[in-house]
Amino acid sequence: MQKTIKYVVYDIIRNRFVMGYTLLLLLLSVSFFWFEADPNKGLLSLLNIILMVIPLVSVIFSTIHFYNSYEFIELLSAQPMSRRTIYFSQFLGLCFSLGMAFLIGVGLPTLIFDGSMRGLTLVSGGLLITLTFVAIAFLASVITKDKAKAIGVALAVWFYLCILYDGMVLMVLVNMADYPMEKASLVFSALNPMDLARILVLMQLDVSALMGITGAVFQNFFSSTWGVFISFVLLLLWVITPVFFGYRIFSKKDL
Repeated sequence: MQKTIKYVVYDIIRNRFVMGYTLLLLLLSVSFFWFEADPNKGLLSLLNIILMVIPLVSVIFSTIHFYNSYEFIELLSAQPMSRRTIYFSQFLGLCFSLGMAFLIGVGLPTLIFDGSMRGLTLVSGGLLITLTFVAIAFLASVITKDKAKAIGVALAVWFYLCILYDGMVLMVLVNMADYPMEKASLVFSALNPMDLARILVLMQLDVSALMGITGAVFQNFFSSTWGVFISFVLLLLWVITPVFFGYRIFSKKDL
């Protein structure tokens, strides 16, 4: 598996898009911190990039890469290699490449300008978001052999998690305003990795006062050690679950 992972990583690193993606993130990160006297403002600006741009790039690039490597995957399947080795070598190689691009482009400037717990939380959450959408892209890719359909499914999931879900939750909270919905909002947050990452960072920035009574509930839960631990466990589950189902489908799929 190690040799296959090295080949996948080497192939992706040579991709000009990945190099440009890394440099663009690095330029944006340095600019946000350089032109803002308060590191908190730089972190908030980076948070918007992490929650919108990084998932979109991860899910599209991962889906395209899977289909561009389809002939290579077929070649590997003809060799005495297990489906498990083929699938996870592709997945881990892509996770390593995009993860390193994120750590160099966002993680390095963040830790240099703000190496506190706030910066570590932002970098950790962004890295898990990257891995989550790589896993979602692989799941969408193994479901169908149609490249266009797979990209459409992956984009639909991105649109739902990044844009549509929050609007639906807001509509529910507004319509149920007469009932105590503070704890229910915690459950809603757990069902979306974007909300988990966003709230974790916002709680570290002490802006919960802007969120009213719900913000106080979030502050009590997500600022505690157990709250942070559970949140990161949930984010890990968002990575593991698509990988598990994607592997189950891939192991039985007729290539």
